[in-house]
Amino acid sequence: MRASQYFISTLKEAPADAEVVSQKLMLRAGFIRKVAAGIYSYLPIGLRVIRKVEEIVREEMNRAGALELTMPMVQPSELWAETGRWEKMGEEMLRFKDRHERDFALQPTSEEVVTDIARQELKSYRQLPKNFYQIQTKFRDERRPRFGVMRGREFTMKDAYSFDRNVDAAGRSYDAMYAAYCRIFDRLGLTYRAVAADTGAIGGDRSHEFQVIADTGEDAIVYCPDSDYAANIELAEALPLLGSRAAPMHGLEKTPTPGAATCADVAKLLGLPLATTVKSLVLATDDVDEKGKPAGVTVWLLLVRGDHALNEVKASKVEGLKAGFRFATEAEIHEHFGCKPGYLGPIGMKKPVKVVADRTVANMSDFICGANDEDYHYTGANWGRDLPEPDLVADLRNVIEGDPSPDGKGRLAIQRGIEVGHVFYLGTKYSKAMNATFLDEDGKPKHFEMGCYGIGVTRILGAAIEQNNDARGIIWPDALAPFRIVVCPVGWGKSEAVRSEALKLYEGLLAAGVDAILDDRDERPGVMFADWELIGVPHRVVIGERGLKEGLAEYQGRRDAEATKVAIGDLAGFVAAKLRGE
Repeated sequence: MRASQYFISTLKEAPADAEVVSQKLMLRAGFIRKVAAGIYSYLPIGLRVIRKVEEIVREEMNRAGALELTMPMVQPSELWAETGRWEKMGEEMLRFKDRHERDFALQPTSEEVVTDIARQELKSYRQLPKNFYQIQTKFRDERRPRFGVMRGREFTMKDAYSFDRNVDAAGRSYDAMYAAYCRIFDRLGLTYRAVAADTGAIGGDRSHEFQVIADTGEDAIVYCPDSDYAANIELAEALPLLGSRAAPMHGLEKTPTPGAATCADVAKLLGLPLATTVKSLVLATDDVDEKGKPAGVTVWLLLVRGDHALNEVKASKVEGLKAGFRFATEAEIHEHFGCKPGYLGPIGMKKPVKVVADRTVANMSDFICGANDEDYHYTGANWGRDLPEPDLVADLRNVIEGDPSPDGKGRLAIQRGIEVGHVFYLGTKYSKAMNATFLDEDGKPKHFEMGCYGIGVTRILGAAIEQNNDARGIIWPDALAPFRIVVCPVGWGKSEAVRSEALKLYEGLLAAGVDAILDDRDERPGVMFADWELIGVPHRVVIGERGLKEGLAEYQGRRDAEATKVAIGDLAGFVAAKLRGE
């Protein structure tokens, strides 16, 4: 490719509404242009990167035995209604009616459509296992699209779906996809972690996220530097920080705490460690009778240590809260505690509530908690003596840096990441809902065991840039770069010798199958270099008349602090070695 024949449209400044580094750099480097909130056009140079991601994804999916197909972006409501997700998906799914007043949606995902394919086409266990995948446009009507391509409304995704005859076979399909994902992200040249994850709204049991490590990532990744343990913050197990409950040392005392409505304020006022306080969080569940009619409200008091934070995903797994919960209203709080928030606690409540204590709180003694009386807290509170044992003890909190690792092999560390892939074992969640069955070896119908596996193709671009950039622009890994190497002739229009050497190198690179570009725009060196550093091409060779007089050219890797002078006669071999990573 010659730059004069290509489309290069760089900007000195990013638009004012660009928020994160990747969004700013993709706009400045001419990879994308905004059409509407969360919707972008990909210019030729941006599309080159997408195609490279797709090529690696496609090769590894095919290698793992998956079969490519394409499912429609527009999907009818009837399929989604079978699983109940037409109502449950919420406003993120863009719904519309056609001219015949039939309901359709722009697909945010394709479990229903692919399950419909399976129930029509896969009749016998002899046809299993099968794994279908597509690389297709998706649309999710985010309330507040942001962060450029990392939280857009329209995006490209690879989604795959496996169908197996039993749980063991489904586990093998899951493992094959997990291994394929590791190969994909290894080949992309990204630093990543595969972390155990919560399955979320999509349902299922086994789940891992593939997170690209970046300081700007939205997700907190918990890992043990001394072992293979890794999980996202929602799933990471928080072990009790106290091995057992110590004997009480102090009596219960109702202590004035005027204006101290938070644990931090109380600890500061009393001159005691924050870790001696207990935080009260009040939830509610709306009960229904056997006919599904409202049957009152159950109020729950969840207790975590004052320096810890409630993990709502973990709370949703507590028996009694699994069907859903909400934070209690002020009226419900006053009815049960007789006090406003800020001074609530498990002692002296007006009406019974369900008390759930975090594992660490259950082992605390002489702790501080709200007295259910404005401007007062109890000190010296102890389980069994001053208040009943909790109704339930559960892992309720987010882990923090330095917590013991659940595998017993060290202490936990936390880093930020950007989710770019996710693998789920779904079981029979969708096959049962849609009555998708096959005839097993015994001649009886059985529901498919399913898995689903997603990769955010366009999201990878943003994540890769967030991980790889500097003050000059993008730094692409070789596998993702729109061009691996750029040949920059200084004085292209003036020197026959420069043109000759530049063309010789460029044509040799093309003959060797290297994705190279020759900048024949005859721009000033500063403009050329700034453009390619912004665009992020990993390798650059500069050929100029002054260097040629000394028999030299210059090579510089995108991460190199300075250029390396190379003899013209050695240039081709030197560049080939650099492209091999030597």
